[in-house]
Amino acid sequence: MDETQANHLKAYGVTFWALERSVDVDWLLNYRGGSFLFVRQPDIESELRVRGVSYEILSGSQTAAVISSVESDANNTSMVRLEKPPRIAVYAPEQTLPWDDAVLLALTYAEVPHEMIYDDDVLRGALEDYDWVHLHHEDFTGQYGKFFNYRATPWYIEQQRQAEISARRHGFRKVSELKLRVVTIIKEYVAGGGFLFAMCSGTDTFDIALAAHRTDVVPAEYDGDPIDPDAIASLDFTNTFAFSDFRPTFNAREYEHSNIDAGAPPPQLRNPAVDYFTLFEFSAKYDQVPTMLTQNHVPTLKGFIGQTTNFRKSVIKPNVVILAEAPGRDEVRYLHGTYGEGTFTFYGGHDPEDYQHFVNDPPTDLNLHKHSPGYRLILNNILFPAAKKKKQKT
Repeated sequence: MDETQANHLKAYGVTFWALERSVDVDWLLNYRGGSFLFVRQPDIESELRVRGVSYEILSGSQTAAVISSVESDANNTSMVRLEKPPRIAVYAPEQTLPWDDAVLLALTYAEVPHEMIYDDDVLRGALEDYDWVHLHHEDFTGQYGKFFNYRATPWYIEQQRQAEISARRHGFRKVSELKLRVVTIIKEYVAGGGFLFAMCSGTDTFDIALAAHRTDVVPAEYDGDPIDPDAIASLDFTNTFAFSDFRPTFNAREYEHSNIDAGAPPPQLRNPAVDYFTLFEFSAKYDQVPTMLTQNHVPTLKGFIGQTTNFRKSVIKPNVVILAEAPGRDEVRYLHGTYGEGTFTFYGGHDPEDYQHFVNDPPTDLNLHKHSPGYRLILNNILFPAAKKKKQKT
């Protein structure tokens, strides 16, 4: 999985395919960019060729030499057995198309099986059927993505109508109340051992909704009643996953939800050629989870903008692990934490191969980005729950 790999993204799909067939697979962390070691079988070789994934055949002695090198204390590498494919769900509304969300695009391109769920499913207890859940770039505050400037467009009107119907059907007066119940259930899912992944506005609005569980931070333009005058004082940061001491934005016409998002880079850096972020390096033998999540064939990745792009470092809780940051700007792009028996991972930005995605932009064609390190981070997260984990160093 280094620079010689013909299709990095499809390699994850073949690995998932092998796990579904109970094939033994080892993940060689940090070895040549994070490689996979399979027991040789004709059907696997056939699948690799069909999907255009590069591979090498090793003799018994060569395999032993690779394992010895990977397990050597002299190298920052390690080997993790992948046990079974995780059951995957993407939380997104029915009308969502694969190219509307980077994770859906990655799953579809890599041919990884997944199911779509939304509010009705979460409320009826469907999360217990899944090991790993991704949050589509949702607005969990009930402000319809803060796309107020689009309020007269048919898609916005329909989105609002469907959300209000759903809220009433479930006995809630407002959409924000429905979304609060949804995030509370998802939080309980993580506490019970679930793996949660989110990008773009699915990250910060999740914590904003949790912090505002006993107050109203939604402007009247969205829900018909005013913001609680004591909203700031009523925020409960003990109830959140990753962020604390932040301030929601109360301007209905402002695109931002809060000061969690550091926003797009300054104008002089708002260029794919100069905007980038760097991955932290972890001990593959003692910090296997962050190593699994960050391994890549490059240490520096090009930036990309979303409604939520970079997390302001000053509002990140001290127990959260920072996985990647924008150098020199005190802005975090990628983070990971634990809650109860489960984990959450937040990744800023909308699409790793579409620098500044706009409404109605054409879909990204991943056939043109087979080696995307930004998409590899997404796929690392998809396979991470399959790993048999060692106890982490404390």
